[in-house]
Amino acid sequence: MMDVVVAGGGPTGMMLAAELRLHGVHVVVLEKEAEPTRVVRALGLHARSVEVMDQRGLLERFLPLGRQYPVGGFFAGITKPSPDGLDTAHPYVLGIPQTIVERLLTERAAELGVEIRRGHELVGLSQDEHGVTAELADGTQLRSRHLVGCDGGRSTVRKLLGIGFPGEPTRTDTLLGEVELTAPSETVDAVVSEVRKTQLWFGAMPLGDGVYRVVAPAAGVAGDRRVPPTLDELKRQMREAGGTDFGAHSPRWLSRFGDATRLAERYRDGRVLLAGDAAHVHPPVGGQGLNLGVQDAFNLGWKLAAQVRGWAPEGLLDSYQAERRPVAADVLDNTRAQMQLMSLEPNARAVRRLLSELMEFENVNRHLTEKIIATGIRYDLGKGHELVGRRLRDIELERGRLYELMHEGRGLLLDQTGRLSVAGWADRVDHVVDVSGELDVPAVLLRPDGHVVWAGEDQQDLLGRLPGWFGAATG
Repeated sequence: MMDVVVAGGGPTGMMLAAELRLHGVHVVVLEKEAEPTRVVRALGLHARSVEVMDQRGLLERFLPLGRQYPVGGFFAGITKPSPDGLDTAHPYVLGIPQTIVERLLTERAAELGVEIRRGHELVGLSQDEHGVTAELADGTQLRSRHLVGCDGGRSTVRKLLGIGFPGEPTRTDTLLGEVELTAPSETVDAVVSEVRKTQLWFGAMPLGDGVYRVVAPAAGVAGDRRVPPTLDELKRQMREAGGTDFGAHSPRWLSRFGDATRLAERYRDGRVLLAGDAAHVHPPVGGQGLNLGVQDAFNLGWKLAAQVRGWAPEGLLDSYQAERRPVAADVLDNTRAQMQLMSLEPNARAVRRLLSELMEFENVNRHLTEKIIATGIRYDLGKGHELVGRRLRDIELERGRLYELMHEGRGLLLDQTGRLSVAGWADRVDHVVDVSGELDVPAVLLRPDGHVVWAGEDQQDLLGRLPGWFGAATG
């Protein structure tokens, strides 16, 4: 019996598989597609996802393949400067296509020893008190201790479990593709700039060599969104919205997406869990979808590994849903709000103008920006210091950086006093004695995902917190 089967080989699934392997968990990833997708649905990593990559020593792989942009203008496309004083060492958006993110995370998973099986579709599952049986389309079966559905908004795993997925269906479709344009770049830029004054779901972004990423409103809602639009359909809608199709030809790929907004009723059913789009779908405004899924995986990975390895305290695995489902609900709400703000209806335009005025206030701008980049998240971890529940940004230490100490995915006691101890948990928690001018508490205890679970300097108080996150002491 293997430890964990991950259904779905996108960014969420590969991030989760890599996190599990850091802890020696035997993981198999099942991906029904024989080849990686060419469709680029996401275009960047927000600050929290950049931090995640930095915490695992992966950021140097991503930075050369992306481009850093200011974070302003991501809330409903309302253009404002990036707010000052964002609580992150990475106050930018890393522009990098989803296909590259997926490739880099797949390479990472493979390096760690994850078994990746492409062209293997999960079609059935059952579970008992000892494990999960996954049935594949070719009739074979796999047995594992746990299974995680990272298989997208149409998740087979979620449907097989009978988990409700309430919300709003798609009301409008948008066409998307990478095509070559014959029109001069100056013409393309001028038309797009004018049209986007009123139609925010229209655009043409240059990718080089005459190739553009084109977005245009669809004529209606497709019966089956898995069927891509034709080039003629895309050109027709470009002319409808912008008055020209820019001489579009030679598509690399074409796709469509909707604005459905849904949230799974629960993220866990016994030994089976959901992550990423299998647990939540929403419109792509703000570019939050891929980021939300990767951060789900980052939260779940160490907890599921602890369960498999036998040291998880009671309730640790359930804390995944308790923490991440409210985050997804908040993302769904902010995308609903952004969709309304992007409407052409006069009342919505009036609200948009009012919000634009309010965003001139630095605190308002920062609050809305932090929603998008996910640095404002604070999990409800009970009473304690104001840092408890928040992730700690990367800080400079006398002997390096904080995130350089987190590559192995273990807990971390950063001790500026030199008087504390994690004896009994040294196999799960690293004790680092160092000081930082950026940390105004004597010591902090961090989970493997970087969230603070304790701050102070009292050893007995620390001993009271360690078992709740890292299990019983050993030795």
